[in-house]
Amino acid sequence: MAFQTEYPFTLPKGFVDSEGNLHRTGVMRLATAKDEIVPLQDYRVQSNRAYLVIILLSRVITKLGDIKYIDTDIIENLFSTDLAYLQEFYRRINEEGAPKVHAKCPSCQTEFDVDLLGGGGAAGQGG
Repeated sequence: MAFQTEYPFTLPKGFVDSEGNLHRTGVMRLATAKDEIVPLQDYRVQSNRAYLVIILLSRVITKLGDIKYIDTDIIENLFSTDLAYLQEFYRRINEEGAPKVHAKCPSCQTEFDVDLLGGGGAAGQGG
């Protein structure tokens, strides 16, 4: 089974771009040490520690809807619900790994693990 470094997500509300398009689905990659260190040198973080999350998320979100380049302006303009969701999502995938639930099919009694972040395929069964 391949090591997963990118995780899909769906924002609770979504980002509305300047043309009025709504973007809700996206992809976040695992953070590197550099992702967490570089923002600390940014003057915006040095003057306001709360800005760290804005820069960090702009580095690790690789796609949001049709938007392929995510910058701090996009993260700054997310609804607060979506920002909170992304902070928790970041914490889960980087600190805990992808949570799984062990399940059993009621029909055939096959047991399997379901990845709660990756879209529902059975872990260890190619899916």
